[in-house]
Amino acid sequence: METISFGTDGWRAPLEEFTAPRVRMVGQAVATYLADEGLEGPVAVGYDARETSRGFAEELTRVLCANGFDVLLPERDRPTPLFAHAIVERDLAGALVVTASHNPPEYNGVKFIPEDGAPALPEVMDAVADRLAEPDPLPEAEHGSAEEVDFVEPHAEAAFDLLEGTIGEIDLEGLSVAYDAMYGSGRGTTDAILERAGADVDRLRCEQDPEFGGGAPEPAPENLEELVSSVTDGEADLGVANDGDADRIAIVTPERGYLDENLFFAALYDYLLERDSGAVVRTVSTTFLIDRVADAHGEAVHEVPVGFKWIARGMADHDALVGGEESGGFTIRGHVREKDGVLMALLAAAMHDAEPIDDRVDRLLEEHGTVVQDKHSVACPDHEKARVIDDLEGEIPDDVAGTPVENVNTADGFKLQLEDGSWLLVRPSGTEPKLRVYAEATDEDRVAELLEAGEALVEPLV
Repeated sequence: METISFGTDGWRAPLEEFTAPRVRMVGQAVATYLADEGLEGPVAVGYDARETSRGFAEELTRVLCANGFDVLLPERDRPTPLFAHAIVERDLAGALVVTASHNPPEYNGVKFIPEDGAPALPEVMDAVADRLAEPDPLPEAEHGSAEEVDFVEPHAEAAFDLLEGTIGEIDLEGLSVAYDAMYGSGRGTTDAILERAGADVDRLRCEQDPEFGGGAPEPAPENLEELVSSVTDGEADLGVANDGDADRIAIVTPERGYLDENLFFAALYDYLLERDSGAVVRTVSTTFLIDRVADAHGEAVHEVPVGFKWIARGMADHDALVGGEESGGFTIRGHVREKDGVLMALLAAAMHDAEPIDDRVDRLLEEHGTVVQDKHSVACPDHEKARVIDDLEGEIPDDVAGTPVENVNTADGFKLQLEDGSWLLVRPSGTEPKLRVYAEATDEDRVAELLEAGEALVEPLV
């Protein structure tokens, strides 16, 4: 059987590997880490909509309580960002969330969120991994207790307070929003906060279905056809979707249908800069259009490796106005430093209500030039990723698809910035046995050409 291997925020695996005894070992590792760090507050334990998640959450709860920690549980599956917010709002020692995010139902996982409410940095996850062990409970008299609490209302109140302090009063009366929960944990949370703001919400896939309708709760264009149709056919003014644990967001607009996350990010930053000032944090895989928006406002851009933990650290280091990534994860200044698809749904709707997002995107592209981005994946076993990236260092060409390489960024894999302003990025996926190949240019044909060149560069090394 595979060993417990921590990746982005925690451990994720197929159910044949993600077993109760191994989940208990993770719970013990976290309990030992918290105790060694001198953290004595309660711990939140959340879970997503998968059939097995509540049971695994109960296993974690028993281990934490047996180690002397009080545990706070939700009444049902709820979005991951609610537990990150609860850590800060309730001064908790941390949180564990049983979720495999956008993976299909035959997977599960557990995320650890430390006491600052931001994603765990590698040194924290390494410290937890070093403590993996069978549970070693305290005497019964020293056990903690578990109780169910409301995580939804405090998060909603904080979201309204933050946004109304940033963009003004939120009143979405007259705005129709189609919301697709993809059968995930956003149902009853994201749609509820939109309705609370006055929007007329049309709910799609908001029923409970642990199998996610037979697919994966990944808000990609091919999985959101009904949502796209409802908006482009005029049945709704805006479309919003969340992934399985509702920490990411996808936006659908009347003119564009599925809105590229890079374009949404640029529009979001531009909208916020009309009301406040501040730098932006983006990942190496995120569009340079963000840089052009920042430059137009005299603001700084801070580029970080892929992974929201690096965005979170950048937000803290630079007091940035907004941070985000091309996969649909965003947060803003004043909120917890974790991506939050519930908060962003409310902000996106308010933004669209003030001015159609399509109009803002049109204006940005007219001012800063057209930007197109895409990515491909190349299969690569996890244990081979580091070796392939190391080998790639000796294969970096002087030009890509006929254009000289101007700069090589090694913050995360290899990002080749070309003289014509386009770029090619090769990096290892943090969640799947794949290498990611990204490209950005001014048109689709050029992006396809760059991606082909990138795959040709990588495939002989795998």
